[in-house]
Amino acid sequence: MSATLTPATALVLDFADIDGGMLAAVGGKAGNLGELTRAGLPVPPGFCLTTEAYRQATEAADLGGVFDALERAEPTDVAALTALAARARAAVLAAPVPPGIAAAVAEGYARLGADAPVAVRSSATAEDLPFASFAGQQDTYLNVVGEAAVLDAVRRCWASLWTDRAVVYRAGNGIEDRTVRLAVVVQLMVDSAVAGVLFTANPVTGRRRQAVVDAAPGLGEAVVSGAVNPDHFVVDTAHAAIAHRRLGDKRLAVRSLPGGGTEHVAQADGADAACLTDAQVLALAALGDRVEAHYGAPQDTEWAVDGDGVLWLTQARPITTLFPLPATAPAAEDDLRVYFCFSVAQGVFRPVTPAGMAAFRLIGSGAARLFGFAVADPLAGPPLLTEAGRRVFLDITTAARSRVGQALIPKVLGVMEARSAAVLRELFTDPRLSVTRPSRLPFLRRVGRVALRYRIPPYLVHALVKPDAARARVQRIDGRLDVRLAAPADLTAEQRLDWIERLLQETAPMLPTILPVAGAGFLALGLADRLLGADAQVGDVQAVLRGIPHNVTTEMDLELWHVAVRLRADGASARVLRTGDSGELAARYAAGTLPDLAQRELGDFLRRYGHRAVAEIDLGMPRWSDDPRYLLGVLANYLRMSPEDSAQASPDRLFAQGAAEAEAMIGTLAGRARRRGRLRARLVRGLLGRARALAGVRELPKYYLVRIIAAARAQLGLVGEQLSAQGRIEAPGDVYFLDLAQARAGLRGTDLREAVAAARQGYDEELRRRHLPRVLLSDGTEPEAGMHTAAPDGSLTGTPASAGTVTGTARVVLDPVGAHLEPGEILVCPSTDPGWTPLFLTAGGLVMEMGGANSHGAVVAREYGIPAVVGVPDAVATLTTGQHITVNGTLGTITPTITPTITPTPTPTPTPTPT
Repeated sequence: MSATLTPATALVLDFADIDGGMLAAVGGKAGNLGELTRAGLPVPPGFCLTTEAYRQATEAADLGGVFDALERAEPTDVAALTALAARARAAVLAAPVPPGIAAAVAEGYARLGADAPVAVRSSATAEDLPFASFAGQQDTYLNVVGEAAVLDAVRRCWASLWTDRAVVYRAGNGIEDRTVRLAVVVQLMVDSAVAGVLFTANPVTGRRRQAVVDAAPGLGEAVVSGAVNPDHFVVDTAHAAIAHRRLGDKRLAVRSLPGGGTEHVAQADGADAACLTDAQVLALAALGDRVEAHYGAPQDTEWAVDGDGVLWLTQARPITTLFPLPATAPAAEDDLRVYFCFSVAQGVFRPVTPAGMAAFRLIGSGAARLFGFAVADPLAGPPLLTEAGRRVFLDITTAARSRVGQALIPKVLGVMEARSAAVLRELFTDPRLSVTRPSRLPFLRRVGRVALRYRIPPYLVHALVKPDAARARVQRIDGRLDVRLAAPADLTAEQRLDWIERLLQETAPMLPTILPVAGAGFLALGLADRLLGADAQVGDVQAVLRGIPHNVTTEMDLELWHVAVRLRADGASARVLRTGDSGELAARYAAGTLPDLAQRELGDFLRRYGHRAVAEIDLGMPRWSDDPRYLLGVLANYLRMSPEDSAQASPDRLFAQGAAEAEAMIGTLAGRARRRGRLRARLVRGLLGRARALAGVRELPKYYLVRIIAAARAQLGLVGEQLSAQGRIEAPGDVYFLDLAQARAGLRGTDLREAVAAARQGYDEELRRRHLPRVLLSDGTEPEAGMHTAAPDGSLTGTPASAGTVTGTARVVLDPVGAHLEPGEILVCPSTDPGWTPLFLTAGGLVMEMGGANSHGAVVAREYGIPAVVGVPDAVATLTTGQHITVNGTLGTITPTITPTITPTPTPTPTPTPT
């Protein structure tokens, strides 16, 4: 590189002049090749034509109009995106290559040798990133020979920034096309005898320190493109041992042609002999280990072995699909830890804000002390609670290695998160998790002390004997909370942080007062089920919980429907809400300029339920009172329903019908029990009645918890206003991207703007993640990875959650904000919390990736009488919007059905940023 040129202005840079910090100038692929070269790893020599060359070459293409159109296009509008991609490609290919660039390419190529065969590869600035690899989105040209051919390949690489797949991929990952540029790598070709790919961690199971090698004769293109069945090796890197091998037939090889280009050569079946020796496989794994050590993270590499047996690295990129490990995960393999995803169990699929994570730590500290465990630093939380991928995980290793834990955990999760229960039940057979705590006494002592201290047994009995009085006692907590949550107005900002810390730590002791009441309801249901035995068919006992009373979430949903009914009768309100943009409507509500009835009804609803939200257990998420756009969108959906649909799908009518069916089922079951005695029949009737009277209380603990979180959020918002006024953060809402210790440091003078920017970037990257592990091991393994089973007819299977069968159109929704559900459509989603439930009012059925028979979504589905199956692995990836499916909530199956051609309408799923 010339001494007068910088990476930003140079047209050509040799690999030795490139490092990983030059992403803007050389793109991801060249940056990695430069890093590997400078680290002394065996990389074939080459150079990079920088993004400055792309800028100069495409100035004549005038892509401004394409950029503007792409910014207006919806990320889900594939037809529009591909049409714009074609326009951009044509413009780039038609633009002349400036003479200075052609000369720079010729000079760089000459340094590699006269007419040297080279690989010409695209290297985009949005490529090989930690959160999105963009692998295969741009083009590569192999065995290019001659200056003119190299220049032509460079031009085609530039155009490949605008392939259909690249444009659609960028739209889906939130990458702005205007900011993306392309560099081009020109690298000396390795005339490989054998080539392939090497992952330094197992990409299927997630296990670290387990290298996976795919290899085939010839160029690596055959393996990368999937054109050949390669040899497959799994290597235990820590012990330098091949753990598994599977030989492929290797019937195709890609070979270099003399003079340039490649050919596909058919080969005899090679399944009887490996194309690599064991020594070469272990050498590859060792080389991969060096690459991973250099980057500090698992890598996806491409490699080649030349005719002399020399091993070369031709590419490396991060393995972006691996779920990150907790920072506290031990490196030692003999200290295996088991992490359970609490976020998933609570129906929160999205990442948790730093403020939300801080709240979890404080609540967890209070819960730990409740059970007699000391917590050194409440802000750090108990050791049980950890974080990975900005989600909340629980380290359940101690419980998993105890006799009580192995018996109890699957039973508890069986009604909350059934798939997790199945995963853990199988995991507990792993000899690495053998029982080290065989005695039940320590557990019984701790639980017993809590039970006695909070009088749980008397409360349980009282609830069974006098359910109305028990329910009334629990509901009085609401009034006491009004007093407790009223923070003094004259607190300083630091005092507000003190108040928040005390409030959150004191939350856990509330639970023993409420849980016995709901627990008594489910205990009664279980006893009735046992008394009935064979007299109860599948789904009969669960049907008793349809239309269940005293559920605060159901009451909220029905009240929102009643608001819509009242607004429908007011022409001005109905017209404005049906046709207005939710953002504009929210601004009008804040200004008090909605039609009178709409202004009053929305205000009344928010005064009662404004503390709720989507992902509401995250303190950092806006409450409905902060941002009512979601509610306004739901009301608009209700008001767009035809009067016929409204009458037919009226939630209050369906709810009353479900309640009547439940009461009728109690009579039916009592009648069956009477055949074995009057006393049994009376007991069955009484227990099922108690279940209906008490089970709805199960929503109250979370309801009160969310009230507490909302109060803490409001006080933290006031702290944010002061930090913003002092210039420590840009805007008051930035405070939710700080933990409480950082906020306190800001009040004492620390500038927090860089910390906020880093937290927002990490949060936004995690919003793109579409796969969460229910259970994660400290070696990176996701135990569920090998458990997926499909029904023979192509059906998906899960946990039956709400009996009945419905056939309809699937609507896949990843985020309820902005989602539109036509009456009768089947809601397919990752998980739900109470913020989702207004969508249930128009759903014909529910399919959920997470959850168990008594998880939130399952309970609400039963109450509304819609068939539901939960705990369905990969439901949102397997099912598509517009697909016709049959949901059998009795058997727990989802079956595709054959229908006339359907044109899917993708559901927009914007992900609101906490403010």
